[in-house]
Amino acid sequence: MNPVKVSRPQVQITKDGPYVVSGKVPLSKEIIGTNEEDESTKWKHSRSYPSQERYALCRCGHSSNKPFCDGSHLTVGFDGTETAQRLPYLEQAKTLRGPSMSLTDVESLCSSARFCDPHGSVWKLVFTTDRPLPSKHFVKQACDCPSGRLVAWDNDTGKPIEPKFEPSIALIEDPSKACSGPLWLRGGVSLIGSDGFEYEVRNRMTLCRCGASRNKPFCDGTHISIGFYDEKGDEACNA
Repeated sequence: MNPVKVSRPQVQITKDGPYVVSGKVPLSKEIIGTNEEDESTKWKHSRSYPSQERYALCRCGHSSNKPFCDGSHLTVGFDGTETAQRLPYLEQAKTLRGPSMSLTDVESLCSSARFCDPHGSVWKLVFTTDRPLPSKHFVKQACDCPSGRLVAWDNDTGKPIEPKFEPSIALIEDPSKACSGPLWLRGGVSLIGSDGFEYEVRNRMTLCRCGASRNKPFCDGTHISIGFYDEKGDEACNA
């Protein structure tokens, strides 16, 4: 009997075109939930899309069938040139060492989800990780960062503290800012550049879907300043 061929979860960036997803990667929509102070505090699941072996997600921000590509990149003259650093995460990261945990930070990956802000900010909490409650807040806030800009580390083991994700993609909606956010790659989905470059496989990454990031293929938070809106995301942004 011939073995069943299993497709590896993968996102292929096409030149000035969409993200082509293969390997039956689950697609969902997730909402940034906030507290009374308008701080990002939790993720709220909105919906799951029907399973597909292969699909193309809009990268230019102009599709009338978002989140899927409808060919609009061809008519709007989309420039999808990848400009982001291609060094491994740790070669770019700055490190803050606390008493029991540390924090690594690559600022250029920030997608402006703002989970780092509560409780005095994750950059201050790292220095109080010898106390139970601040330590708990620190880990949660670092792990809730969708872009993987922030990673918490256990000083004793030297290992990262990461949320457990299956390979999947989520569309981020940000009702607090009245806009739609990036694509959230989770669980080690491979990312291949338009020139065949294999980006470092990570547990968390956010990819631009408004078309305006200056750090393509990664999100840089520009969707907030331009008010990017996924028309199919109205149930989230009006929640």
